[in-house]
Amino acid sequence: MPWPGRPSRSIVCAYAYADAGYGESTTDMVFCGRNLIGENGVILAETDSLTQNGTVTAVIDLGRLEAERLRMNTFGFSGDGFAEIGFGLEIAETPIERFVDPHPFVPADKAELGKRCEEILTIQALGLKKRLEHTGAKSAVIGLSGGLDSTLALLVTARAFDLLGLDRKGILAVTMPCFGTTSRTHNNALTLSRALGTDFMEVPIENAVRLHFYDIGQSEEDKDVTYENSQARERTQVLMDLANKTGGLVVGTGDLSELAMGWATYNGDHMSMYGVNASVPKTLVRHLTAYAADGAEPALAACLRDILDTPVSPELLPPEDGEISQQTEDIIGPYELHDFFLYYMLRFGYSPKKIYRLAAAAFEGSYDGKTVKKWLGIFIRRFFASQFKRSCLPDGPKVGSVALSPRGDWRMPSDACRELWIKELEEI
Repeated sequence: MPWPGRPSRSIVCAYAYADAGYGESTTDMVFCGRNLIGENGVILAETDSLTQNGTVTAVIDLGRLEAERLRMNTFGFSGDGFAEIGFGLEIAETPIERFVDPHPFVPADKAELGKRCEEILTIQALGLKKRLEHTGAKSAVIGLSGGLDSTLALLVTARAFDLLGLDRKGILAVTMPCFGTTSRTHNNALTLSRALGTDFMEVPIENAVRLHFYDIGQSEEDKDVTYENSQARERTQVLMDLANKTGGLVVGTGDLSELAMGWATYNGDHMSMYGVNASVPKTLVRHLTAYAADGAEPALAACLRDILDTPVSPELLPPEDGEISQQTEDIIGPYELHDFFLYYMLRFGYSPKKIYRLAAAAFEGSYDGKTVKKWLGIFIRRFFASQFKRSCLPDGPKVGSVALSPRGDWRMPSDACRELWIKELEEI
């Protein structure tokens, strides 16, 4: 009996197999009566061998198969050698019978997750290692905020320096406190740098930003986008100039989820000389950091776990009672939802209706349909509006099946129209 995984995977199709049932013949063979349905290498439904005659049914995701074939250059269209057979089916909503993983970027199996984390960290470090070698850089400069993304970037940079056999003192971790910086993130940045043995520099930027406000006529009492972005751009200027001063390059910290949502200040944290986290989604950033903590010495592990417990925030607005007042997910929505939307939109090209339906099934019990629809709408609007930022991204290593580099997998006009997507979402 043929195994459905091989042919269905090799030609990216659905495969239905029906064997003769037991009791049909005993001349030379006893048939097992096994019926099964496979899709692209995965068995969706089957009967038990020898013990069960009957039928099996499964829902085939034709859109997924089509998307997979479009990604492959081995498929071409031939108009000869096949017959068209007409048939009719009643159009009805098919049930979702398979498991829909709410975290498609994160392996559910712990052993596989650990293996994947090690692989990703190695890919990131090797990419940076090559860039450092190629440019002859004498240092790597990182803006270290005490948040998740810059923490991961520093861990990767330390690995790259170890692979190069370089002293980690060649890594300059720079913290630049301003109006929204809290003592928790500031202390974690300092502790992390010390634990990793890197060079450390503190450059307060309040005075520089206030002078800039004066130059452009911006009131410090007006906590608008100019107030926030001026801080981000000042930080990038400091990093770029320090890289020039030390003969190095600026290592970018922004992740895939932020790039998808446009959650970066144009020519601020949007810009670097090599973005090591560019294809790592936020949900995976957490696991990579936790993986690093599990194998670290006690002081470093404790610091990494406190960073993991810190709310995600750009810290551009003043704290309230010493605590972070600006939490990213309160503004743009849960990253676990956005990463889910991103995966199925980019990996398979699914429509808003299909993404919504899968998300509603995957997050049942966590988010109701109204909430899923709300954040999917935010995702679509921000994703389309932010392509101009992605069109001029710095280089960065691809670590998985989804990436947004304009020089790699993602080709999208900066002014692509989102109206059809919004219209379909409104029909739900």
